[in-house]
Amino acid sequence: MVSYSKHWPCLFPQHGPGKKHERRIALEPWQQAIIDAHPWEFIRGLIHSDGCRVTNWTTRLVGGERKRYEYPRYFFTNHSADIIRLFTTTLDRVGVEWKQANACNISIARKASVALMDAHVGPKY
Repeated sequence: MVSYSKHWPCLFPQHGPGKKHERRIALEPWQQAIIDAHPWEFIRGLIHSDGCRVTNWTTRLVGGERKRYEYPRYFFTNHSADIIRLFTTTLDRVGVEWKQANACNISIARKASVALMDAHVGPKY
């Protein structure tokens, strides 16, 4: 499907030439109002496009014996600091705890936060 219109920039003012992580990404007030009304849909879209849910593992010494411990977590990766800010601000609004793993990776690993994400985000297709 293809669509042409001079009005696409009105709907997607963030679109422009160059790489998205090299240009400013800011929402118009009407876009922010939509995200405020539907934060989980926004989070789901970002995870489904630039994120993943994985099972991490580690080992621990329990009673003198090394045991494997597995836990789920979500990652979100983006090179745009503006997009990361939009994502983390929205996570804060819905009560999801997160940590910045490095300049372009967000980690969600706390059990309650992963449960919230599981309840609202769902599997990637």
